[in-house]
Amino acid sequence: MKLEEILRRAAESDASDIHIVAGHPPVTRVHTVMTPMDAETVTAEAAESMLKEMAGPEALAMFERDKDSDFSYEVKGLGRYRVNAHSQRGVIGIAMRAVKTKVPPLGNLNLPEVIGQLTYLPRGLVLVTGDTGSGKSTTLAAMIQAMNERYKSHIITLEDPVEYTLESHQCLIEQRELGQDMPSFASALKHALRQDPDIILVGEMRDLETTALAMTAAETGHLVLSTLHTCNASQTVERIIDMYPANQQNQIRAMLADTLQAVVSQTLFSRIDAKGMVPAVEVLLCTPAVRNIIREGRTFEIPNVIETNRALGMRSLDASIAELYFNGMISRDDAIAQAAFPDKLDKQLAA
Repeated sequence: MKLEEILRRAAESDASDIHIVAGHPPVTRVHTVMTPMDAETVTAEAAESMLKEMAGPEALAMFERDKDSDFSYEVKGLGRYRVNAHSQRGVIGIAMRAVKTKVPPLGNLNLPEVIGQLTYLPRGLVLVTGDTGSGKSTTLAAMIQAMNERYKSHIITLEDPVEYTLESHQCLIEQRELGQDMPSFASALKHALRQDPDIILVGEMRDLETTALAMTAAETGHLVLSTLHTCNASQTVERIIDMYPANQQNQIRAMLADTLQAVVSQTLFSRIDAKGMVPAVEVLLCTPAVRNIIREGRTFEIPNVIETNRALGMRSLDASIAELYFNGMISRDDAIAQAAFPDKLDKQLAA
């Protein structure tokens, strides 16, 4: 089967991911479930041919050198894809994530209303966290689009790769892709501060230098949006602080306490009432009490603060999951399986 036919069939089934591994038939992920295609086994030669069809010279050279390569690929009429090519057991494997090209309105994502309020922030650091495939990029793109329709600002996005293509409306938007337009997030972020931005999107705070520069940008009056692969707000705060040497951590706690505005942690669920997925969302807003907790290293108190400040728009992951369950959107088994405190939620759902 040719690559375009694989991608066409994946699009027809609304697959989020496509996996092509030599020695296996193509496999798609539809609403979190992995399903082999009714197709012949992909040979090593076919996998290599597909890789060469998708990857440019630089991506191919990186694959030859590192046995791993990340790049983007587009097929007119089908869509754009975020691609990772890798070697496994001596043969080629290709993982492709379908990138939605049209940015959904923020109000259509089943997110808490407070997420929309974050787009009115003038400065500071907003983090959207969660596992791979939890909808972080979609949430961020929708937030950027909301600001694009409201403000007359300069927005710079630094991505790996560019997923949603954003058109300048009220704002001037520049999108830079790792490898193609910049050598690293840290390098691009350093130079972005000299490009007169108002809002900066950093695809991922994946190392100490990028994290430090993102916090500096937020501290100097920019609104910075970024992601981390963490599952809740307290873990997010600790992950950032743990990036630094022990002798700098008190200073960083103070800096983070001053710059952090919110942490939004997402987990996606398959819907049982309709096709598609729906997010459960934990929200931490940085009130003066939260800033003191971060500054004084008492992050273990964050879950309790979230529970007692629901009136402000904060919510815990389990409260969000329970709401989805009681609204008939997700199954009980899925709810308990992904809860932060399964036993406690189990009793709550049975009440």
